[in-house]
Order: sequence, then C-alpha cells, then structure tokens
Amino acid sequence: MMHASNDNPVLDNPRLAELTSWDAPWSGLRAVVAGIGVSGFAAADTLIELGALVTVLDSRDTERNRQSADTLKIVGASDVVLGSDAMTSVPDVAGARPDVVITSPGFPPTHPLLAAAREEGIQIWGDVELAWRVNRRAGRKTPEWVCITGTNGKTTTVGMTASILQAAGLKAVAVGNVGTPILDALRDPVEYDVLAVELSSFQLHWTHSVSPLASVVLNVAQDHVDWHGNFENYRADKSRVYENTRVACVYNAEQDGAEELVEEADVLEGCRAVGFTTQTPGLSMVGVVDDLLVDRAFVAERATTAAEIGSIEDTGSIPTRHIVANALAAAALARAAGVSPEAVRDGLRAHRPGEHRIQLVAESDGVRWINDSKATNPHAAQASLSAFDSVVWIAGGLSKGVTYDTLVERNAGRLRAVVVIGTDDAALLDALSRLAPDVPVLAATPGQGGTAPDDSGIDPTDGHAVMRRAVRLAREHAEPKDTVLMAPAAASMDQFADYADRGNAFMHVVHEELGF
Repeated sequence: MMHASNDNPVLDNPRLAELTSWDAPWSGLRAVVAGIGVSGFAAADTLIELGALVTVLDSRDTERNRQSADTLKIVGASDVVLGSDAMTSVPDVAGARPDVVITSPGFPPTHPLLAAAREEGIQIWGDVELAWRVNRRAGRKTPEWVCITGTNGKTTTVGMTASILQAAGLKAVAVGNVGTPILDALRDPVEYDVLAVELSSFQLHWTHSVSPLASVVLNVAQDHVDWHGNFENYRADKSRVYENTRVACVYNAEQDGAEELVEEADVLEGCRAVGFTTQTPGLSMVGVVDDLLVDRAFVAERATTAAEIGSIEDTGSIPTRHIVANALAAAALARAAGVSPEAVRDGLRAHRPGEHRIQLVAESDGVRWINDSKATNPHAAQASLSAFDSVVWIAGGLSKGVTYDTLVERNAGRLRAVVVIGTDDAALLDALSRLAPDVPVLAATPGQGGTAPDDSGIDPTDGHAVMRRAVRLAREHAEPKDTVLMAPAAASMDQFADYADRGNAFMHVVHEELGF
C-alpha cells in the first residue's frame, strides 16, 4: 500500500503491541497527549480511565482550555501544561520517558513535538488509532467500523451511511471528523452495532492498525498541501483508509487512479473492490439507470441483474451529481454491512443534510441564494458551481497552497460576476484575470483587487462586515434566473472562526438584506 513517508513508522515496542483491547494492560502506560481540543480531551480522558499516566500539552492558554485542564486534573491527569512553550519538546510523564504520544489531527508531522518524538523513537498515534485499540471490550458488543474519507463529501456521506444503517434497524452513529470523537461513542452506554467513521487525511496519517468492515475514498483533489508537503503525500494518506479492510473497498469509478488505490492496498483475504458511478454501473458497481439508483455488486446474479436501491429524488432537495455520488458510496458501504435495498432507500429519504453544503437560503426576485460555505477547496466548489447555469460567485479566503486555474477555466462561461472575500486571494484573482477576463470581479475585502471601490472603511479581518458588503455587491449584479452561490473554494480562518461561522454570516446577511 502507498504510504506518505516514514514520518509515522510502526515501531517494535512490545509494551504497545499488547494494547489491542479495552481490557489490555493499559495501567501504568506513560502517554503524552498533544492538544486539549475535542479529540485530545477524549483521548486523555479515556487513557486516564484505563489507568494510564497522562500528561496533556496545548500551546493555547485560553479560558476554555484551562477549564478542560482543570477537569482532566480532577479525573487524574499526571500533568496538564498550557502555553506557548508547552509543545516544543517531549516531556517526561510521572518521572520517566513516555511510551507513546497521542496527537490531535491538526498537528502536522513537522511539528516540533512530533519531530522530537520521532527522533527519540517514541511511537505516535492519533486518537483514531487509540479508539481502534479499545474497540473490543469484554461484556460489550464490538461495533463494526465503516470508514469514509475523501477531499469532499465526507460529512454528507457519513450522515447518509448512518441514516441507512439506522433505517435497517441497526444501532449506528456518525463519528470521527464529523464532530463526535470515536472514543466518546465507544464509552457511550449505548452498544452500537456499526460506527460510520469520517476520517480526514490528518487522522489517517497517524493510524496503524484500523481494520474496517468497509471503506471508501470518495475523491482525491488538491487540498492541505501545506500540511502534507505535497499532493502525493496527501493522496497516500487518503489511501490508508483501505488498509486491512475486510469486506469491501469502495472507490469512485469516475476518478482516474481511484481503482489503483484499491489495487495497491494491503487488504484482508476476500475483500472486494466495489465501484460507484453516476452513470450506468458495470459489474461489481453501484450506479444510476434512468432516475434509479441500482446495485450490481451485492446481488447474487450481478452479471445479469441489478437491485433497485432508491431513486435520484431520494438523495435530497438539490440532487446534484456529487450528492448522488455520495449517496451511492453510502449505499455501497451499507450494503457491504448486509443492509437491504429497502433500507438504503428509506435511509436516504430520512437523511437530513447538515447546514452549509449547497443549502438553499432564500429565493427572491427570481434569484436563488445558496450557502456552500463547506466548499473549502476548488474541488468542492467545482461540485456546486457545475450544478448551476448562471452564477454570481462569492469566493475567496485562505487558499492552503492550492491553485484555481482548472476551477476558473471550467466555469468561466457560467459566471455572471465574482465577488471576492478573504485576505489570501492572489492565486484566485490571478486565475480570474487570465482565464475569465470578461467576468466582473468585485472586491468585498478592501485592498484585495477587483473593481469595487475601496472606500468602505471595513476592517479586512472583520468577516461579518466583509460578508455584508459581498451580499450587497452580489445583489447588485444578480439577474432573474441567476444563482448567488457562496462557495469560497478556500478555508475561512482569515476572517471567520470556521466555515460554519462564514456560512451563518452569509445566511444572516441574506435574510436581512432581502427582508426575510
């Protein structure tokens, strides 16, 4: 199987090799937990419950982190260190060197703490690796894992998968990068049958031994180059989701190189490759015939027949091509877990998508206003831009080292105007000037180029003020039958707390400006 690098070697450590269930000898293990956010807190809390000696580090000395630190000290943490110098080196734990470092997903392999641990030969796990190692527990049902990754569509697909599994009568929940730590689900009084696990490339980089029932890479496009160093490393880390898969490796049959990732994966004997496509499916695929979703993978006579598992209408109120693709991927994962065709249909109908993903905000004077704040990279923005014929596009933010040429070139003909938000827009503006020279480009952020005047008096870092200006500029240029689409193709943290804050700001301003 492809691996990103030797950043995360599996070291020969007999102490750690024993730790393969909740009931293993965790007591006395010395662990450093890097980060005290949601995943770090869950990891530290779990390890303390298991009897490990735990030191927690975080460079941010905030009120929230101080409260979390107090809680962990009460339940038995050996130490919690906050502040700018907390994560520059690997500390002792209870007077001795640690056995393992548990890292939160956001820290790249180049982080000084992780680099120091690697140099010293200390094993590094992510919270997902820890969760897998405590997945089995005496006296409790062991949940199966179906694992979902991809540049885009992860949260939608994991939600659809959980909904289908629940429609089949299984106790299932969406966990992982979707927001609920896997460790919290494993400690829940509810004994789950299946966990639908969303995994980011960051999380996958730090996994060693996860063995899911089924897994999928939805798509791979340029993203997080700054974290991984280059696209090849990013793609390799995404491919880790297939490692040790037992029943089905699900892949995107419409993406070049996707099946190759499955072919290169080190899977368990008997695991099958199952493709998904928004076209007519081939053998061992799920796909679309007319307006129906069909399965030619998990039926007895798949060479000559297909099972109907739903319709395009079942996938949502705006069934764009990539939403249909997500639904098919979810269906394949659920079918691998033994779910009936009827449960797939019922689960898709019951699924309620989260906010900020091609979300209809308002319709007024013949113009639709769509919030796709979760489009944090060009690949995600392409999925939504391609769904509409004439667009006033609100875009921009932190680019994360990606390029915009392909996105702009593909969509120049559908752009009525582009309103640019964000403070890191040089690459986007350059692509627009070269590849869509006739499209009006308007700067909502003062000083970022475009043709809008710079006399607004707006603080460039005040995202909510910038968004108000962006909506007003979009309204001035939108015509009946247009769609105003806020799909930034960039991260949000230059002007907003996160993509949800950006999406909420857009929805709030649209409702105010349109009088809703």
